[in-house]
Amino acid sequence: MVAFHASALDGVARNSALPTPLLLRLLAFHGGGDRRPPRGALQRAGLSESAVRLILAHPDPGVRIDFAMSARAEPAQRARLADDPSFKVRAALAYGPEAYDPRTKVAPLPDAVCVRLLDDPAPAVRTALLDSPHLASSFVASMAAHRSSAARREAVRAWEILPPGERSALLADPDPEVRRAAALWECRRDARVTAELVRDPKSAADALRRGLVLRTDAERCVAERTHLVALAGNPSLPADLVERLAVDSDAAVRLAVSARPELDETRRMAIDFAAGDFDRGDSVQWVRDGLADPEVLGRAAASAHPLLRRAAARSPHLPPDLLGLLARVEDPVVEDLLGIHHPDTPEEVLMRVYARLGGTFSAWMAETHPRFPREGLAARYADHPDGNYRRLAVRDPAATPALIERLSHDPAVWTRQAAAGDPRLPLHRLREALHIPELASSAGVNPALPEDEMAAVLNRTGVPA
Repeated sequence: MVAFHASALDGVARNSALPTPLLLRLLAFHGGGDRRPPRGALQRAGLSESAVRLILAHPDPGVRIDFAMSARAEPAQRARLADDPSFKVRAALAYGPEAYDPRTKVAPLPDAVCVRLLDDPAPAVRTALLDSPHLASSFVASMAAHRSSAARREAVRAWEILPPGERSALLADPDPEVRRAAALWECRRDARVTAELVRDPKSAADALRRGLVLRTDAERCVAERTHLVALAGNPSLPADLVERLAVDSDAAVRLAVSARPELDETRRMAIDFAAGDFDRGDSVQWVRDGLADPEVLGRAAASAHPLLRRAAARSPHLPPDLLGLLARVEDPVVEDLLGIHHPDTPEEVLMRVYARLGGTFSAWMAETHPRFPREGLAARYADHPDGNYRRLAVRDPAATPALIERLSHDPAVWTRQAAAGDPRLPLHRLREALHIPELASSAGVNPALPEDEMAAVLNRTGVPA
């Protein structure tokens, strides 16, 4: 019964129809040990002021940590934990939500709150803040003159918006790690800085990859065969050295040359290269830097080079013609990336990704992608031999209550769970599902679950009235 209670309560906590009195009852729960409000209640969207107050005052730090890392809470609501007595709560707030959906952008905390967290007496809080992927660029830039060298080192991420005086100060910083981080940005426009970095083993590869490299340094690397893959992609590499590396004995070097931005398609495809079956094009920096640039996207999407097409498929800004072009490419990696990143990916591509990948990823995509098909799925898949497809029948608006009930008895557990969470499930079966361990959570989240049944779940799990 313990597993049943826990799963049913977790479902009810996430139920969009949960009445406010029951939500507040859940949020005030403190049963000692591991008995606390489920995360689904703490990380709901649109929590009222009374609900937030209950969370902020909850005696269990774990409850406050869960709220601090909610991607659905307003930043101003989470920011009220900046003075929490537990440094673990403050550290969770400083780092912020774990964002699993690449289409969802987490709103940053206000700059003033970040300033306080950066000066927190607990080192764990300061470290968490500097590691956070959710900082506003304005705050990152503001750290350029901070007394902490770790903060100044992170400030170089805002290099392009820093005033010249602050850039100069970072390049002359007393801390060598700060100077090195700043130089790795400045080297893109300064050959002298690049030359200095190339002589430092800690920065040589990065400097050769993106810096304004001197010919003498480039020739020395080619002669010594050091950092050739990094050098092969350098935008400033002289044309004759590009040609030499295009026929290098190392396949990784030839691949790096083949992805260079200045090559036309004839020259690019004349290079003897091979892209890995699972290589997602992460190394094609000029395309990744231009995911909002129509010219860059046009060149990359129209290329025959698989890595350029894969890099372009990451862009949510692809215009319809380029999206259609990539959707016709027979490359599973391109299709996967389109399905993850582009809101207008064609239905046929989404269905191929669903069929190929299955499991948790397919379920996530079917539930969250705005273009994933719904109509006609019941007729096509209700009797499919694969349970992964029978689950899709539940998505069809035309699916009848009788079909939903039938699928709630399906041999495949994921199909049963999908049916248990559907509001068309007949009430008698919904109540029954609450008593089946693997269906209790899905039944609990079903918005058709009557209020008295939700209250009964709270009662059975010992949540005080």
